Amino acid sequence: MRARCLAGLLLVSLASSASAQTADRAPALAPAFPEVDRIFTDYARAGHVPGMAWGILVDGRLVHTGTFGVQDTTTQAPVTADTVFRIASMTKSFTAVAILALRDAGTLSLDDPAERYVPELARLAYPTTDSPRITIRHLLSHAAGFPEDNPWGDQQLALTDDQMAALLRQGIPFSNPPGLAYEYSNYGFAILGRIVAAVSGMPYRDYVRTQVLDPLGLSATTLDAPAVPPGRLAHGYRWEDERWKEEPPLPDGAFGAMGGMLTSLRDLSTYVAWMMDAWPARDGAEVGPLRRASRREMQQVWRAAPALARFTPTSGLTLQAGGYGYGLRVSQTCAVGHMVAHSGGLPGFGSLMRWYPELGVGLVAMGSLTYTAWAPRFDAAVAALAKTGALRPRQAEPSPALVAMRADVTRLIQQWDDTLADRIAANNLYLDTARERRRRQIEDLRAQHGECRADGPFVAENALRGEWVMPCERGALRVSITLAPIVPPKVQHLAVRSSTTTDAPTPGPMTCVY
Repeated sequence: MRARCLAGLLLVSLASSASAQTADRAPALAPAFPEVDRIFTDYARAGHVPGMAWGILVDGRLVHTGTFGVQDTTTQAPVTADTVFRIASMTKSFTAVAILALRDAGTLSLDDPAERYVPELARLAYPTTDSPRITIRHLLSHAAGFPEDNPWGDQQLALTDDQMAALLRQGIPFSNPPGLAYEYSNYGFAILGRIVAAVSGMPYRDYVRTQVLDPLGLSATTLDAPAVPPGRLAHGYRWEDERWKEEPPLPDGAFGAMGGMLTSLRDLSTYVAWMMDAWPARDGAEVGPLRRASRREMQQVWRAAPALARFTPTSGLTLQAGGYGYGLRVSQTCAVGHMVAHSGGLPGFGSLMRWYPELGVGLVAMGSLTYTAWAPRFDAAVAALAKTGALRPRQAEPSPALVAMRADVTRLIQQWDDTLADRIAANNLYLDTARERRRRQIEDLRAQHGECRADGPFVAENALRGEWVMPCERGALRVSITLAPIVPPKVQHLAVRSSTTTDAPTPGPMTCVY
């Protein structure tokens, strides 16, 4: 009962912080929910997925859930929001949370050599004489130089600690020197599980349960598959020879830190909401086992991966650039900005969690078919949400200095005053463009447009940079300023230009240049 109460408190807290940042957008996005359901159910039928569950999160709340099919083809028990699925490699983000919690407690550093905590690594034969020693940061960001091992890694889940130690003593071949390139390594995250155990003094699964899952109220989330009530457990299948064949469940062992987790839609949504709650940076109480700053750290690129250009019928040609954070994939697109995600695939299962920090929107889904392919469906779902017109980036919070400077610059444009101009200008402003020239440019614009008002829309790109519109008798003016890194902040950049529209400026993070 305690865990459920904690989960309720967490969701209330996240929803409260979100409501303080933006108005409730769920009703505006709700017209797209039936289309999202259709996208997923059409895929389930066409792809022969026995059972699936999905959810949409908006500003810290799970606002919509959907389910399809059965969790067991024998009993025909239907999938619910409480059905427990394996989430495979999505476990890696929980492992990263554990490592960063230990880092925040001062018991390890991300730049510590991994062999300090896993002595078997001291005997590795590095590929070059100038190779750096593998660090915890290398392991967290898939930069240790180990070869990609998805087909092999799944089948190591059952290894005991002693068997893994023996495997480590045999050595690990390198595909690259450490720190040089991104290459996905399940082995690396299994080693992180050993580091958690060595530093905390308790088995990895016990540390994650007591220090991560319990504080978040994730009572249905576990690394112990036999502990899941049979009536809530999703069985995994592959579609072969025109029928479903049940995949034997993979046990959890020493490799569990890379892919042994099971969870429900409700629990996974609580976890993703907590990750989303790291944005934006702000004052206020912290929630859960890891600070907001550390959660944001997880959601930044720490190892770049090759950029990807692709074409889909729903989104056309898109460029996606990014890499790996800590236990999470991070990318940037012109269409949606900053995107954080991780998938999970094992024989019998496929899952995906994805969220957009600038938009405050996330998606989660789990299916019981081998490597259930969610990414194209998520792309289509986001396109459906965008059609409502409510999928917009949250505005950055301007500093008091930016708000005050907007008012001063607006007054200067309405009526030039040398004293005011000198007071607000950083020492570079009139060296870049002379004061008299700026005065003439602004007076020419005012003569062209007539009297201009101060009540147009304002968008802050960040705490010290913003753009606003001044509606005029004829057309409008668009004004942008950037404040200098001095105290008090003064204007280092000022641009005033004509505009034929009074529409709000486009926020900076969503702007792309071709």
